[in-house]
Amino acid sequence: MLDSDSRPALNAAGAGAAAVLDRLREGPRSDAVPRNLSPKARAIIDSPMAAPISPIVLAGIVRVVEFILMVAVGLAIFAAYVTPISEHLSLYVPAVLAIATLATLAFQIADIYQVHAFRGHEKQYMRLASAWSVVFLVAIGASFFLKAGDLYSRVWLGTYYVSGLLVLVVSRKILYYIVRRWTREGRLTRRTVIVGGGEAGERIITELRRQKDTGIEIIGLFDDRGDRGGDECAGLAKLGTVDDLVEFGRRTRVDLVIFSLPITAENRILVMLRKLWVLPLDIRLAAHTNKLQFRPRSYSYIGKIPVIDVFDRPIADWDVVMKWVFDKIIGTLALIALSPVLLATAIAIKLDSKGPVIFRQKRYGFNNDLIEVYKFRSMYTDRTDATAAKLVTKDDPRVTRVGRFIRKTSIDELPQLFNVVFKGNLSLVGPRPHAVNAKAEAKLYADAVDGYFARHRVKPGITGWAQINGWRGETDTHEKIQARVEHDLYYIENWSLLLDLSILLRTPLSLLKTENAY
Repeated sequence: MLDSDSRPALNAAGAGAAAVLDRLREGPRSDAVPRNLSPKARAIIDSPMAAPISPIVLAGIVRVVEFILMVAVGLAIFAAYVTPISEHLSLYVPAVLAIATLATLAFQIADIYQVHAFRGHEKQYMRLASAWSVVFLVAIGASFFLKAGDLYSRVWLGTYYVSGLLVLVVSRKILYYIVRRWTREGRLTRRTVIVGGGEAGERIITELRRQKDTGIEIIGLFDDRGDRGGDECAGLAKLGTVDDLVEFGRRTRVDLVIFSLPITAENRILVMLRKLWVLPLDIRLAAHTNKLQFRPRSYSYIGKIPVIDVFDRPIADWDVVMKWVFDKIIGTLALIALSPVLLATAIAIKLDSKGPVIFRQKRYGFNNDLIEVYKFRSMYTDRTDATAAKLVTKDDPRVTRVGRFIRKTSIDELPQLFNVVFKGNLSLVGPRPHAVNAKAEAKLYADAVDGYFARHRVKPGITGWAQINGWRGETDTHEKIQARVEHDLYYIENWSLLLDLSILLRTPLSLLKTENAY
């Protein structure tokens, strides 16, 4: 079906998130109540699923490991054959580093740092051997023109070539078995959902199945047009509507959504995007059926299928690794540095009122998962509110004397460092996790603010962009929670490690300016 009168909201060549975000926020709120999914959808959710591995991160690790292997082989042969070592060290170490660097570049040019290459056999080894040989030819040529041939042992060079090649082939063989096992377990594939059935859906499913090494695992089809076209499309089970896909994406891992609809069906696509943009996944619009043709650079490709990028998940691949390392290192250092404060607070809470030192509360985590967040107890034990059904107000009688101080200074949040360092379900920086039943003006946050759940596309944090801009403490009005969500979405759309560092450094100063934390 073509919507010929649709307005041009999706820009040519794939508008990014920024271009369509405002219109998406105008859409209907995501349903906070879980939906009943079809038996076929539930069967996929219940099936075992291994943790995913980013192919980009894997390729990066392989580069580093092979570089280290090449350096180690060169230096080992040098240490075993060339004497005296101390006199020649300054010659051979730069040569080994240069050969390892050139080989890494040559392997990159030979395109063998791809998962499909890791899964390959003869072709991979032929390319590897060819690239390795070219590097040594370049090294021999350079030493000839620089008249440095007499400075290096020919035995060392020849042995380095043969031994290095042997070590690389053996390491690739080991990698082959590892990658094959991970592929079988589904850890290296992108779990993909097709939106839109009919002839267009059938074509894209058939094309994706026909192509090898796309890294795509199609797990289901969703279509908003009810039972039209039957329960299957190209043999793929129809699992429900786009509303069901939102629930499906919260209960199992979905990496990629491909719209099979033509770009001219803009209104239908926008309606669906308004529901899906709260999920942490990539969204692509298949362009192989479009009559509108853009420049080749306007497309990205899944295998050989041209697609238009609509949304990317906010943090992926190496960004996930860097943020994880940042959290663990800085979190551990903060935990050590603040341990006297933690200990003194625990003693003060014990002396001030009866009950446990730590208070546990269920809150929304990444992709709406419920996580248990640690805090210092700030209320009397018989008045604690685990569901946050009633917000804490000024002079709230439920709060203890020590509780008023630690809430005002946010010391009550420090135990969340344990969430960051040991449980890994919180980051140092991110949208603050809210309690499930927290309300503003008698409305659940999800009912009060459009796109509320979109803030859960990244892991929540101890501090965030909203907090350093004065939005912490009481959230009793629609305006307050709206402002926080707007700041959270800004953080997600502009995330970088430098932004995290900036927020972390500005947090102590922002605490001094807080007036509405009780």
